[in-house]
Amino acid sequence: MTTVIAFVLMFGLLVFVHEWGHLIFAKRAGMLAREFAIGFGPKIFAFTRNETLYTIRLLPIGGYVRVAGEDPEIIELKAGHHIGLEFSEEGKVNRIIVNNKSKHPQARVIEVERADLDHRLVIEGYEIDEDEKLIFEVDPKAMFVMDEKETQIAPYDRQFASKSVPQRAMQLFAGPLMNFVLAIVLFMILGFIQGVPADEAKLGEIQENSPAEKSGLMAGDEVVAIDGESVSSWEEFTMIVQEHPNEEITLTVERNDQTEQIQVTPASIEDRERTIGQVGVARAFEDSFAKKLTFGFTQTYEWSALILTNLGKLVTGQFSLDMLSGPVGIYDATDKVVQTGLTNFMMWTAILSINLGIVNLLPLPALDGGRLLFVGLEGVRGKPIDPQKEGIVHFIGFALLMLLMLVVTWNDIQRLFL
Repeated sequence: MTTVIAFVLMFGLLVFVHEWGHLIFAKRAGMLAREFAIGFGPKIFAFTRNETLYTIRLLPIGGYVRVAGEDPEIIELKAGHHIGLEFSEEGKVNRIIVNNKSKHPQARVIEVERADLDHRLVIEGYEIDEDEKLIFEVDPKAMFVMDEKETQIAPYDRQFASKSVPQRAMQLFAGPLMNFVLAIVLFMILGFIQGVPADEAKLGEIQENSPAEKSGLMAGDEVVAIDGESVSSWEEFTMIVQEHPNEEITLTVERNDQTEQIQVTPASIEDRERTIGQVGVARAFEDSFAKKLTFGFTQTYEWSALILTNLGKLVTGQFSLDMLSGPVGIYDATDKVVQTGLTNFMMWTAILSINLGIVNLLPLPALDGGRLLFVGLEGVRGKPIDPQKEGIVHFIGFALLMLLMLVVTWNDIQRLFL
């Protein structure tokens, strides 16, 4: 149950922050944000505030902010349509009844001749069996009522396409940006909670009954050489240890201003289908206020570089598809991380936030990066790409991403039960 709660909170936080970035910059640009959703599929919970419908949906595979401009629920009013109109106190149309007009006896029924709900905000038409042409001014926030469901109209200046290239680009980039901001904040909090990892190969906690404890290593020791080769960083120390499972190595350590030689044999463990060495030590932490302030930025940069490197290996074939994880694999990893404590869980959340930000910036259809690519092409060409063609590209891309998600999830399930 602890893992379930942790996973739900982590997933909700990552998606919320990402979509909140999209939402805030959509509203700042004057776009009509129709829906802010966490998850996909059937609604579990929903409420409306400030023109936006906020929903939590059943399937935990992402989220979205739906901005006005692509509205299948808004039908086009064509000549000959019979609609009902209701009016505000100012005399403007504030509700357009598309069907079930008998349920709205107070509505004024007209036959449409022409309607412009994008620019002029007027409906022209005739009352039934009347010859006099009437022109009705429509409120910019009027509601379309279809099957008794209300949807706010979106004049062109409230639509995504009406905004400038920089405004649209910022609205798309804001989601991944907020994931990087979240990672910076989480790492900074970690720095103030536990300190900042030492740059040098300085030992922290020694695990009980580990090779390190049996060899006489102590917390505070600084490893300066292994088998006569100098060691200058923790990463270099761990890499060498991992390369020598079940092989005795000689550590040169500095302890209380003295140098000692200590022999230790790393235990062998299985890690991602390979055997590595491990001596059972944790990294030492420093209590530096200046480093704590910059820790969020440095860690976010380092993890971003590592994730980008692995993505590059995936493209060149050096990184197997089997090493990717979907929701099931992430849940399983979260279960293991939760058991090691709150600080590791916070670090895991920060790493996933960085990963989410980077993946969404990839120039792939349906992702933020793919949509940014189309906006960039528009900026270069000086005119937008045909919306229908762009929509087809994103639809195909989304279908392929869902297929990849199914494949990765199946691999995760096999790893769990086989």
